[in-house]
Amino acid sequence: MIKLGVNTVLFQKFDLATAMTHIAWAGYDGIEISAIKGMCEHLDLDRWQEQTNEIHDLAAQHNLELLSTEVASLDETRLQTAFDACAAIGIPVVNVGPGGKSDIQEDLDHAINHLAKMAELAAQRGVTLCVKAHVNASIYSTPTTLAAMERIANPAFGIDMDPSHIYRAGELPEEALPQVISRVRHIHIRDCKGRGPSPGAPCNQACGRGDVNLYGYFEAMVKGGYSGPVNLEVIGAGDYELGQRTVIAAESYGYMNACLKHLGAR
Repeated sequence: MIKLGVNTVLFQKFDLATAMTHIAWAGYDGIEISAIKGMCEHLDLDRWQEQTNEIHDLAAQHNLELLSTEVASLDETRLQTAFDACAAIGIPVVNVGPGGKSDIQEDLDHAINHLAKMAELAAQRGVTLCVKAHVNASIYSTPTTLAAMERIANPAFGIDMDPSHIYRAGELPEEALPQVISRVRHIHIRDCKGRGPSPGAPCNQACGRGDVNLYGYFEAMVKGGYSGPVNLEVIGAGDYELGQRTVIAAESYGYMNACLKHLGAR
């Protein structure tokens, strides 16, 4: 079954206990713990051993699965620590961005080669490294995603398919997903108004408020047999009150759950 979760970056400036409480209230199956340095470190990779028991206790208390973590950084030392932490805590997926700049072949080659090396380290620890196409980065579109898939055969490497980034690359996510779904191991999801480059105000990133055909995206997901995590990732909510963040989470859950129920996937 497709599992719905929330990246705790939505609850930046609040502690992990608060984030998990409100995510559980909204009805989700699990969470993605943010480990994004300088933005939101609910998983602090510099002291992850101290957090392990707390994370397990909170997850059990709120009946939330640990679906993934987002590290974002491509730094080898930081990723090795993330792989160690996730293997020990029981987090199966580590998500990163590709780095580099769009339409520069040298940057794309470097990103793919580095991701291949990092996937080998992930494999040694029994976790999966996922990368997503990202606006303005070296991997930013379906063709560049396919290039990475073609050159990285390691099963510990997967695609994190975020429809908002693909939409902002000028594509239709519901048509792009079937082309890469064979290697999709994680999905970040949010809506957006317009083609960007920014995803827009956090309130308009709530699923169903923007212009992305998310129902069509879920339909492609179900038809393609995807059964991994789908984590809401809303950024830029730094000044939002706790109630506003919870509304975004709850509204998005209702939309996604209704789509999946209609498609017979929940």
